[in-house]
Amino acid sequence: MISKSFPTDEKFGLTNQIRRCSVSIPSNIAEGYGRNSTNDYKRFLQISLGSLYELQTQIEIANNLKYIDLITFEEVFSLCIEIDKMLYTIIKKIN
Repeated sequence: MISKSFPTDEKFGLTNQIRRCSVSIPSNIAEGYGRNSTNDYKRFLQISLGSLYELQTQIEIANNLKYIDLITFEEVFSLCIEIDKMLYTIIKKIN
């Protein structure tokens, strides 16, 4: 978990935001899938995308503040891009 190395004064700030975004992505996918409605599933996938974009922003902020190094930033951001592509593909196939 990359936020473990953040300063303790970020515990309720950036650290909390990153953890919440990270948990929100798969949670919304699961909730939408469990709704047994294509429209609901699509809506929750879109909410997951929003959480993913929040996470990307938080990671960029962490990098700018030097809480994470460039290599870690690039690795995490690359994973975010892959997840973005997967979610986008699923949303397109639902239409």
